[in-house]
Amino acid sequence: MTQPIPEQPPPLEPAREPVPDGVRAQILATEHWGLLAVRSQTWSEVIGRITSQLMFTSASLLFLALAGQAMSYSPTFRLLAILLGLTLLVAGTLTSFRVHNASQEDYLFIKGMNRLRAGYVDIDPSLAPYFITGLHDDETGVGLTYDMGITRRSASQVLASSAMFIVVVNTLVAAGVAAFVAWPLGPWPTAMAGAVVGTAHFTAWIALGYRSWQANIDPLLVRFPTPDRLS
Repeated sequence: MTQPIPEQPPPLEPAREPVPDGVRAQILATEHWGLLAVRSQTWSEVIGRITSQLMFTSASLLFLALAGQAMSYSPTFRLLAILLGLTLLVAGTLTSFRVHNASQEDYLFIKGMNRLRAGYVDIDPSLAPYFITGLHDDETGVGLTYDMGITRRSASQVLASSAMFIVVVNTLVAAGVAAFVAWPLGPWPTAMAGAVVGTAHFTAWIALGYRSWQANIDPLLVRFPTPDRLS
């Protein structure tokens, strides 16, 4: 009867020497610069998209102003205004989606850089007082980086953001298209159609932004929470 072959113990892994702090700092800095470069490239592309959309909108308004003088406010002018407005709204909506996605990406860039700063402080805790940006990747820490050390964020920072700006422009375009569609019904129905469509458009985009923000601040995605004394 053959004897069973005894199982061989797994080979021992050679002991790894601790990584020097200088190498750790260099690795963190490389990732940090990479995030900064991608963030800069993302917002350069987004600003270019917004600029193109505003130029398109301005040119369209100028064209309608000149066409209105030539055609008066005839059915032909109304149809032209509706078609041009829908074209602007489609292009503006695509731009809004790009700005919305870039805003989400920007939050993750900031979260990543906060984690890297936490790594710097882990290497040398004496560096902590020199950072005015956040060292934690939760909502409080990311907000501290966005606000450059200010503990309370002003509403003007949200209202003046690129995402809010393009949403307001698209809301005005949507309200204008609705007003042209309801134009034959009279002044009051025209005003009501513009107000209802504009309000619905603005509310939908604000709800989308709020839902995305809630997904970004999910506690399950936090690795370095802010201590209670700093929150």
